[in-house]
Amino acid sequence: MSSPADLLDLDSELSDAELATRDRVREFVDRRVRPDIARWFADAHFPRELVPELGELGLLGMHLEGYGCAGRSAVEYGLAVQELEAGDSGIRTFVSVQGSLAMSAIHKHGSEAQKQRWLPGMATGEVVGCFGLTEPGAGSDPASMTTRARFEPGSEGGDAGGEWVLDGAKRWIGMASFADLAIIWAKVAEPSERGGVRDRVRGFIVPTSAEGFTAVPIEPKLSMRASVQCDIALEGVRVPADALLPEHPGLAGPFACLDEARYGIVWGTVGAARDAFEAALAYAKGREQFGTPIAGFQLTQAKLVDMALEITKAQLLALRLGRLKDAGRLEGHMISAGKLNNARIAIEVCREARTVLGGNGVTLDHSPMRHANNLESVRTYEGTDEVHTLVLGRHITGLAAFR
Repeated sequence: MSSPADLLDLDSELSDAELATRDRVREFVDRRVRPDIARWFADAHFPRELVPELGELGLLGMHLEGYGCAGRSAVEYGLAVQELEAGDSGIRTFVSVQGSLAMSAIHKHGSEAQKQRWLPGMATGEVVGCFGLTEPGAGSDPASMTTRARFEPGSEGGDAGGEWVLDGAKRWIGMASFADLAIIWAKVAEPSERGGVRDRVRGFIVPTSAEGFTAVPIEPKLSMRASVQCDIALEGVRVPADALLPEHPGLAGPFACLDEARYGIVWGTVGAARDAFEAALAYAKGREQFGTPIAGFQLTQAKLVDMALEITKAQLLALRLGRLKDAGRLEGHMISAGKLNNARIAIEVCREARTVLGGNGVTLDHSPMRHANNLESVRTYEGTDEVHTLVLGRHITGLAAFR
């Protein structure tokens, strides 16, 4: 059934398979997330018991091919994460970190042996991954990271028996405190084509059980409370030579994964906005003041119309990007346009929805303020508004306002 926020019958643009995927995930969210999400948010609890269920639904690495992954289309993946975020951003974030970041890093940049070893277990949720790029002093500027990796050859020289040693710190790393492995990005001194050495960013698969690896949840938080974000310390962490992701060295490696995560955000934010709108609409129809439902007041209707218009436009944008991605034509600046617009309008919709609920809207009995709080994080991670604005500015003018 179409949402009242679908003013253009966009459901008719979806195939039967796409609608089936959406409805299957929507049913899961209604059954397994909505009844408990207020308590999880209040208690700052991530429901780890949902992880194998998300795996059974085929949502972990859903868009990846082979190795036990579902291999679904970009639009189907978008619809799935949209429904998850309608439940809560924290649930969608887990799927994003697991599939679009950690699994994508191995799928895009790993060796065949690494893919065979890790991806099947990650697709079922038996193995949980995290993605360590951001640092305490390097958020929007990952090139300034200070985490380093050095190679120590084995006793016979070369890679045989050799180890990588990692030292540094990461911050705001989702799921790190209960993940089984971490994709850690670090600078490595490598020979330069012009002679000498240069630093190049490389990715490593690091078991979180490794000596010297610690992850501590960041608390207290006012946002993403039904999720886990951590500080990571790496103190002489040793991993074997084959822990290195061999393909696509440099910042292009993590950026390719971030684009996957940003694409999911384009869709997910629409789900949060839609849920807040529907909560406000239902409340307005049932809440009477001055002898009539407040949904009959002109100012309330103006708010509802503005919200529905923005959600419809955001849904059009998400669907357009999904079709482009499935056609192999999606470009980086397009993802920035989607992430910037949809995260920005979603938080405004959720704030406006809260005003319809009046004072009752500040309680966890209703979703808009919880979504708005979560979206403060979603709007910030995977590129702030400012960064995506400058990405688009560079595309439009041909001039870079930052490195």
